[in-house]
Amino acid sequence: MTFFEPIPPVRFRSLPNPGRLCAGFMLAILSCLPATPAAAQVNLPVLGDSVSGTISTQQEYEFGRELLRQIRRETPMLNDPLIMEYIVSLTFKLAVNSELKDNRLEFVLIDSEILNAFAAPGGIVGVNAGLFLHADNEGQFASVLSHELAHISQRHYARSVQQQQRNALPSVAGLLASLIIASTVGGDAGQAALMTTQAVGQENQLRYSRSNEQEADRIGIRTLYNAGFDPYDMAGMFEQMMRMKSFSRRLPEFLSTHPLDENRIADSKNRANTLPDVSYIQNIEFLLMKQRVTMHYANDRDAEIQSLRRALPQLNGIDADAATYGIALGQMENGQFAEATQTLEPLLQKDPTRITYVMLQADIARKARQYERALSILRDNLGINPNNHPLTMVYALTLEESGRHGEAADVLERQSLVRPNDPELWFQLAEIQGQAGNISKVHQARGEYFITVGDFTRARNQFNLALDLERDRLIRAKIQQRLDYIRDLQNRYYR
Repeated sequence: MTFFEPIPPVRFRSLPNPGRLCAGFMLAILSCLPATPAAAQVNLPVLGDSVSGTISTQQEYEFGRELLRQIRRETPMLNDPLIMEYIVSLTFKLAVNSELKDNRLEFVLIDSEILNAFAAPGGIVGVNAGLFLHADNEGQFASVLSHELAHISQRHYARSVQQQQRNALPSVAGLLASLIIASTVGGDAGQAALMTTQAVGQENQLRYSRSNEQEADRIGIRTLYNAGFDPYDMAGMFEQMMRMKSFSRRLPEFLSTHPLDENRIADSKNRANTLPDVSYIQNIEFLLMKQRVTMHYANDRDAEIQSLRRALPQLNGIDADAATYGIALGQMENGQFAEATQTLEPLLQKDPTRITYVMLQADIARKARQYERALSILRDNLGINPNNHPLTMVYALTLEESGRHGEAADVLERQSLVRPNDPELWFQLAEIQGQAGNISKVHQARGEYFITVGDFTRARNQFNLALDLERDRLIRAKIQQRLDYIRDLQNRYYR
């Protein structure tokens, strides 16, 4: 039983008249937000700072969070806490070695096989799961993230607004909208939107875009090197994309917004040549996440398992371990629980506390309905890794599936204090509260979920329903605070 009604998609609305707005950047953000009544006017905070002369970093942060809500609402997300934790960990490793001064980053993992990633104002980093499929090693994967971090650290979107204002080209909104379409949806829609938008002032805009890309490459390579990666991996990733461009009918979506040619690859190699040699030890976690993504998109898991089995005798070290993990994962998804347990056992003996292995061990037991075994595994490892998000989420799921709905709700309520902006957590909590029979908390969790996806009308309705049910004064006060927060979010941008 589900306690959520379907959420209708929100479409990009027609661009408003640029003359009504005092900053092209606000156009860009509002083009990606839900439509508002015609009478609504933008309520802008004070503009200007010493960096861009147009948009403050706090504005970028606030606009970015609004855009994040819209992206979550518009696009299919891959809800895999292990993969997301890996991306977050790797990105912060790069961030501390970058020129980024504001580390308030937020992440989205798009459920798409298409090779793509994007950065948006205010520290929003988006990654298509397909990036794992097309990167040969962690350095190549990291090179894309370091490039996107450079776009954020150099405030390229704010600078684009300045450029647009100087050139009197009111196309920033469409450019950002088409970027998000291309990044998150892919296909012909993104290409068409990009081509249509660039029709106005195309030559000047493309020239400035190439300048941004060159700067992001230069700074991204330095970030990659500072984080201990081989700087040649950026050129290696570009070469991968060029091969896709040459041998595939479909252009990688990344290239729609990041134009690539032989000169750019040569420039990346030349910059890498100026840096000392690096001996980077490959990280098995990248290979394990690559296996998770591969199995997620596999049309024929049996064929994928057999392919890994055939390759295994020629593999050594972490490559062999990752292939073994992929086999065990595929066996579990096929319902072969005894075989999956047997395949996984050598990995657990070698590395018994690796969370990725422990999660698979617990998932096998859970899917085999060996709930007490799964819970025991998870409790032991949560004792070692308190509040670990992937472990906590599967622990709550196991409690739910074993019928212990109240305990599962308690676990997720505690985790919501650690991850208050996680839409998947709130979605799951609403489901579990419904099964536990706590209708007021169903509405509260729904309200929090709708906040994370920017549906403020539904969020307000859910909290009002909870308010009608609640008699506890402290809880009522908390609900009223959330209603005030929703009103503040709406008033911050519209009046």
